[in-house]
Amino acid sequence: MNTGKQLVALLLLTTALTFPGAVLAQDSDAPADPAEAMDDGADQPEDEFEEPDISVPGGDTIIVTGRINRDPVRASTQVVSVLSTEQIARTGEGDIAGALGRVTGLSVQGQGFVYVRGLGDRYSLALLNGLPLPSPQPLSRVVPLDIFPTNVVASSLVQKTYSANFPGEFGGGVINLTTRAIPDESFLKVGGSVSGDTETTFHNGLSYYGSDFDWFGFDDGTRDLAPAVQAYFDSGNRMTDLEVDQQAIARDLGNPNLILLQKLGDVPANWSASITAGTATDIFDDGRLGVVATASISNKWRTRDITSQAVLADFTLDQDFNDFVTDNRLLTNAMLGFGLEAGDHVFRFTNLFIRDTVKQARLSQGEDFQDDDSIQQQQTAWYERQLIDSQLVAEMEFGKLGVDLRGGYAQTQREAPYEYTFTYVRDNAQGPLSDYFINVLDRQTGDARVVFSELKEELWYGGIDLSYPVLDWANLTVGYAYSDTDRYSERREFLFNAPSDFPDAVGLLRPDLLLGDAIIDYFNIGLIESTQSDPAFQAALEIHAGYGKVNLQPHDMVNIDLGVRYEDATQSVDPVEVFNTPTNSGSATSLANDYWLPGATVTIEPMEQLQLRASASRTIARPQFRELIFQSYYDPETNRQFVGNPLLTDSELTNYEVRAEYYFGGTDRIAVAGFYKDIDSPIEAFSSFSDNEQITSFANAPSAKLWGVEADAQYTFDLFNLGGFFESKELLVFANYTYTQSDISVQDGDVARLFPNGETAATNLFADGRPLTGQSDHLVNFQMSLEDIDQLQQFTVMLNYASERVTSRGTSGLPDIVEDPGLKVDLVFRQGIDLFGVESELQFEARNIFGRPNEEFQTNGTDRAEINTYDVGTELSASISFTF
Repeated sequence: MNTGKQLVALLLLTTALTFPGAVLAQDSDAPADPAEAMDDGADQPEDEFEEPDISVPGGDTIIVTGRINRDPVRASTQVVSVLSTEQIARTGEGDIAGALGRVTGLSVQGQGFVYVRGLGDRYSLALLNGLPLPSPQPLSRVVPLDIFPTNVVASSLVQKTYSANFPGEFGGGVINLTTRAIPDESFLKVGGSVSGDTETTFHNGLSYYGSDFDWFGFDDGTRDLAPAVQAYFDSGNRMTDLEVDQQAIARDLGNPNLILLQKLGDVPANWSASITAGTATDIFDDGRLGVVATASISNKWRTRDITSQAVLADFTLDQDFNDFVTDNRLLTNAMLGFGLEAGDHVFRFTNLFIRDTVKQARLSQGEDFQDDDSIQQQQTAWYERQLIDSQLVAEMEFGKLGVDLRGGYAQTQREAPYEYTFTYVRDNAQGPLSDYFINVLDRQTGDARVVFSELKEELWYGGIDLSYPVLDWANLTVGYAYSDTDRYSERREFLFNAPSDFPDAVGLLRPDLLLGDAIIDYFNIGLIESTQSDPAFQAALEIHAGYGKVNLQPHDMVNIDLGVRYEDATQSVDPVEVFNTPTNSGSATSLANDYWLPGATVTIEPMEQLQLRASASRTIARPQFRELIFQSYYDPETNRQFVGNPLLTDSELTNYEVRAEYYFGGTDRIAVAGFYKDIDSPIEAFSSFSDNEQITSFANAPSAKLWGVEADAQYTFDLFNLGGFFESKELLVFANYTYTQSDISVQDGDVARLFPNGETAATNLFADGRPLTGQSDHLVNFQMSLEDIDQLQQFTVMLNYASERVTSRGTSGLPDIVEDPGLKVDLVFRQGIDLFGVESELQFEARNIFGRPNEEFQTNGTDRAEINTYDVGTELSASISFTF
């Protein structure tokens, strides 16, 4: 164990040993309520709130002590948005990514990745209780937030201005999730739901048998490596070595349960079930110990009928396909959390398990216009993502000294065993079988391939923060943080290889028969390992960071938050030799950089209800591991191939923001902000063609700028004057709008570095003035909720609009690939009822009620090619929960 990991272990042990000592060290005369600790002469705030539970590093300086009972959005020294448990429940979203999509300036793209102010997920930071998380997603170092069900989250904080107590990879913002810790009272809550959508449920779909436990998201051993395959992997031999029995391996790769595509006449409805329990008890004179446990499972189906086209450099169609895809997503999770409040001390011990599995079946048919062939392709796949996280947090106060200790270990895994692809070709010529799709396993007239890929990432994290009021109006915080991330990624692809005299008539067989033992042995079908140049990579990122910040209140109406963070980081990606005879492609990366990252935010209250803020900072964005790895990867969500670029470098950002906030009273407020970011060497995705196949890769553009304006408002209208039904009702209105513009700066003479060819003209990849990928000009959220103040009764209408945004650069003069999210409208109704003396809740939802499709395309202004376009149904769901 290296020095950094030893430090993390020591921090974990130190925090654990602090539990009993902290309880016994409390002064029995110390007030339990922090508000009572304010000076006797201090004015009590007019508006009081049930504060959401928030746990962040250096947290004593996030919420100003003198305003502890005020709205945390107003009281924070930074620009923040906070979603409490109540606000998350109002959206009706099942995962935290969906709930965050309602926050000003935030949009959700792909599989649960949250973009802040148009900056991609590489510019965002996701924390759990103030600690970072590894990602189970090959294309991202940021954990996808759609794997976090809302029942494990007590609050979500989004901070958009940088402060030195957070890691320096802070381009758009930080998202900090706080888990439940100490319930107010003992409870047991069980619930379940059923749902379906108009494009999937009770319609035709596709699947394959797989294994007996697939419905649960776990394999029963069917997808374990077969003996001959395991022996080959263990041997270190290459497929071309004489001692390798290719036929034995090929026979082990032909399991019909994993190959045979089946039609589902009626795709079943979605369902989910959950249970959450918690209890708390008073201990010692001023302590409270709580336990919260939760577990849930969901089984959800989705069918997409995708139009997928590809164009050549002159924008003529190269391929035109229809892809029919059915995903069965199984999500299971469990959390066990312990919380201890002892006087002014708070401790959290959180253990989280999440497993997200997708069973996918795909059937594609289309035209290859270059070869004048018709192609039929089928795919079966199984994708497992798993997160295990254990963390210990201690937020302590010893008189005026505040001490935060945080330590944790997290592990993510992604496994995709037996990804099968079978391609059949109809040549449309005049031969005897020209009207039939055949597969002769020669990669010209059909092919068959199977891929095994795995990813494992481990993260150790430790940190300490010390806060002390050096003056009545000045609070000093210093801290140290260490993180060590290790990732192993392996991908092995095997192509079945038939001899040249393989009969065309045998190529008519369906996939499971084509790879039958008798066919393999009789025709001596062998294998080609196409990934043997770079099958595996080891990646690492080690960061040592120290910071100091001071919070100054020279006047009741002025707050100044100043800080600087120093980060020293070493990032590497190296090929791993899995063969006895090594090869070295030279596709290694080694980045060693250190940065001083200052940040300052000034908050002024010129009058009681008006608050003005100004912020400036320097931050960074490092390349993600997958962007650096020169290894092919197929993304099943976007239906495209990716390959990394080992020559990427860090991006550096300069950030500015000004903001005005006006508070009407309670939580009612309106705010307007302007922001500007200057980005040096932003990392952008671009598309190119290889053997008529579209490939997405990454490169550093010379520079970019992003600026915009955002406005948000929320207001509560009392309706009791209307009488009757409305006598106990209020109307809550939430609205926000973000206008963003960005452009990449590319001039003649600028260069971009691409592996393995080195420098190339940046103008070959990027066009001057084009927007950054992922940035929509307009983001709009509108939410209106009619609520009863005497009981749980809510009817909420939610509108979400995002304008077009670039998902990947076009190259060789082609236009960019663009996504058009458009307008989506959701309805949620919640009603509390008493069933047989048990407190219960009914919830009904209608999502995407106007059926907004997914549109991703390229257009030259005259013609349009659909890249990943399909209809998205209206989803209807009903759920019930019981609280005991």
